[in-house]
Amino acid sequence: MKILHFMLSLTLLFSFQLPDLAKAEDTSNVLKMEEFTIQVMPEYSYHPKDKKKNPPLLVGYHGALKNNATEAQKGKVVIPLPMEDKNFRIGFVADYSRDLTEMNEIEYELDQENGTISWETSAEIQPQEIYKFVVEYYTDSINTKDGSKTLAYEFKSFAEIGLLNLIFVEPLNTDSFKLEPASEQHQKNSYNMNMFLYQGQGMKPGEEKNIKLEYKRAESRTTAEIMEDMAGDAKKAGTVKQNEEIMPLWLVLTVTGSVTLLAAVLLIFFMRRKKTEPVKNEVQMDVQAKKAKLRAMLVEGSITEAEYNELLKKLGGR
Repeated sequence: MKILHFMLSLTLLFSFQLPDLAKAEDTSNVLKMEEFTIQVMPEYSYHPKDKKKNPPLLVGYHGALKNNATEAQKGKVVIPLPMEDKNFRIGFVADYSRDLTEMNEIEYELDQENGTISWETSAEIQPQEIYKFVVEYYTDSINTKDGSKTLAYEFKSFAEIGLLNLIFVEPLNTDSFKLEPASEQHQKNSYNMNMFLYQGQGMKPGEEKNIKLEYKRAESRTTAEIMEDMAGDAKKAGTVKQNEEIMPLWLVLTVTGSVTLLAAVLLIFFMRRKKTEPVKNEVQMDVQAKKAKLRAMLVEGSITEAEYNELLKKLGGR
């Protein structure tokens, strides 16, 4: 089943705040999509409202828009989503703070008739500034037959994209995993998790990426559940396996900005888990957020167990 069987388009509507509208410049390309990263994650996690019957598919859109105008802009972003896909549901929508160090959940609207999601930018985007956002959604698009699980993924470029990163994340404890065509880059992290990268430089409207996936997996737990178990085991053992390969600098910079792919995935996972906890005061929430970031760094292998314990003590213990 093709989960993006349509021409993806991006509409940017702006509320200009110019002193003299007569002097307003051409705004046809005010915000340019510098990067668009898609993470395709079979059986990574269930939606909080799922009954855990079908193998879930989590897809994450990570966009980076640049303001090419000479004036600050604040406006509305509208993106189509495959709402016609089986059991489509939104998981997480956020944009980044100006310094790109934090993600903030944002209010959004779904237009079921047109199949789009929209939201207002949280703040003005300054000239030459990058605005980043993330949209995660779930579907039941994975087909199961005769012990094999298959997925056909199609992406059609919505406009000119400076750099497209299409990443397939193999579920943990998978018996076999085949992508056709083969990926251009492959990375294995400290969880022994395989990540496969396809890229498109300077993509034009209508250009496509078509990937077929087939894999076998008897494991009933999702990757997120396995990761939690492994993090607990690593904590008890006092050791964490280091990355088998060093993530290339170009991949770190273009895909995540400052952290590895695993840390980026974990950050969203921990943020989602924190949302389900009872409401706490602002100080407690800040401490818990910092602890979550430290845990992500520990399980990713960027800090040692000793460094983790020392930093944790400074935050007030476990």
